[in-house]
Amino acid sequence: MMQTTHEDPINRSAVPPKGIWGWINHRTGIDVILRTALYEPIPGGARFAYIFGSGLLFIFISQVITGVFLALYYVPSADHAHTTVAYITKAVTAGSFLRSLHSYGASAMVVVLLMHLSQTYIYGAYKGHREVLWFSGCVLFALILGMAFTGYLLPWDQRAYFATAVGTNASSEVPLIGDGIKRMMRGGTEMGTLTISRFFVAHVFLIPACMFSLLASHVFLFRRAGAAGPTDEDPYEPKQKMDLFYPRQVLMDLSLTALLIIALGVLSFFVPVQLGPPANPADALYIPRPEWYYLPIFQYLKYWHGPLSVIGIMAIPAILVAAIIALPFLDRSTERRPSKRPIAMTSYAFVMLTLLGLALRSQYLDKHDVGVAQQLAKQKAEEKDFMSKPFEPELSSASLAAANVQLADPEAAKGKVVFEDQSCNACHGDDGVGTAAAPRLVGESVKRSPDQLRDLFAHPTAKMTAGGMPPIDLPPDDLKVLIAYVESLK
Repeated sequence: MMQTTHEDPINRSAVPPKGIWGWINHRTGIDVILRTALYEPIPGGARFAYIFGSGLLFIFISQVITGVFLALYYVPSADHAHTTVAYITKAVTAGSFLRSLHSYGASAMVVVLLMHLSQTYIYGAYKGHREVLWFSGCVLFALILGMAFTGYLLPWDQRAYFATAVGTNASSEVPLIGDGIKRMMRGGTEMGTLTISRFFVAHVFLIPACMFSLLASHVFLFRRAGAAGPTDEDPYEPKQKMDLFYPRQVLMDLSLTALLIIALGVLSFFVPVQLGPPANPADALYIPRPEWYYLPIFQYLKYWHGPLSVIGIMAIPAILVAAIIALPFLDRSTERRPSKRPIAMTSYAFVMLTLLGLALRSQYLDKHDVGVAQQLAKQKAEEKDFMSKPFEPELSSASLAAANVQLADPEAAKGKVVFEDQSCNACHGDDGVGTAAAPRLVGESVKRSPDQLRDLFAHPTAKMTAGGMPPIDLPPDDLKVLIAYVESLK
C-alpha cells in the first residue's frame, strides 16, 4: 500500500536556523515584517518633508516612557498631588530632568504635529482615496490636545489650578449642555480630588489607549493608501520613479529624531520646568495663563460673551472643524501643487496668521497692562522662590501627635490658645503646619532664638507684610506663651 505524506505548512527546514536571530525569525517571521516596513515604495524618492510622522511617533513613545516613570511617584489627590510632584522635582535623582522631558515633550508634540498637518495639507496628500487616513489624523490631533489639557492640571500648583479652572469654565459657555460638561470634567461644581482623579485617568489610561489604537490604524491606512509623493505626482496613480523607504528616508527620519533628542535634552537640563506653590483656590489675585499652544483659544474666547457666545464658541468652531474633517470630500480635484490651489493656500494662511495674531495679542495686552504685568511678574517670582527651597515632606499624623505631646508644657498650652485667638492658624494652619497663604512654623525655633522670634513678631519683614502678616502687639505674658508654643513645634 502506498503511504500518503502530509506537507508541513510551516515548511520546517531540515537545516536548523543559525544564531539567536535565526531562531527568533524562524518562530516569528520578523524578517518578513521588517521587509514590509522598510521596503515601502515612495513615489519620487525620499524627502525631508516626510520626516514629521516618524518624529511624532518618537515623541509619543518618549512621552509614554517618561510618563510611566512619573506615575511611579504620583498620587492623584488634592492633598498629595503637589507634594509628590515637588518630591519628583526636588528630591528624586534626575526627577526634574525627567519631568522637564515630559513637559517639553508635550510642546514638541504639538509643534511637530502642526508641521505634519501643514505638510500634508500643503502637499495635498489628503487626496487620492485618503479620506479615512485624513480623518484618523484629525482625531489624533484632537487626542493630543486632550492629552496636553488633562496633563496640565496634574502638578496642582497655582498655574495648573487656575488655568484649568479657566478651561473648564469655558466649557460652561456651551448652550444647554455646558454646565453638564463642566460638572462632568470637574466631578462636581468645584475643583478638587475628583477633578484630579478624572484628569489623571483620562491622561494616563483613556486617551493613550485611544491613541495607541488610532496610531496603529493610521499607520495601516497609510501603508494601504501608499505615500502620496511630491506635489506634481498623481494622487490616484503615481507615475514617478519609486524609491524605497530604506535606507535614505530612514536616515532622514533619524536626523529629526536626533535633533529632537538633543533639543529636549538641552532644554530639560539647562532650563528645567518650574513648579509653583501649591494651589490656593482662595487666591483671588492670581492671573491664570495657559500653555502657549492654548493661548490663541484663550484670547479668542475673550471676544464672545452673552448671546454672541453661541456664535463664537459653537457655530464658528463647529464650521471650521467640519470643514477640516470634510476637506478630502470638498477638494476632489487631482491638482496638488500649492501655486495652483489659491483658495486652499489662502485659507491655510488665514487660519495660521489668525492663531498667531491672537497669541501675540494676548502677550501684548499682558505686557502693556501695568497691573497685569506686575501680578504676572510676582507669580513668576513666587515660582522661583518655591523652586529655590528644599523639599519639605508632608507632616504625618504621627508627627502631629508628637507635636501635640509638646503641649504638656503649660506655657505652650496657653500659647496655643493665644495662637488660635489671634487667628494665626487661619494662615499658618492648625499646629503651625503651614498653608498656601503662610509658611509652616514647625521647626522655627531651630532657626531663631526666642528673642529673634519676639523681634520678628513685632517687626515683620517686607515679604511677611506683603503676605498679610501684621505686627503682633500683645501683652508681655501673652507674647511669652505664644513664643513658647512656637518653640514647642519641633
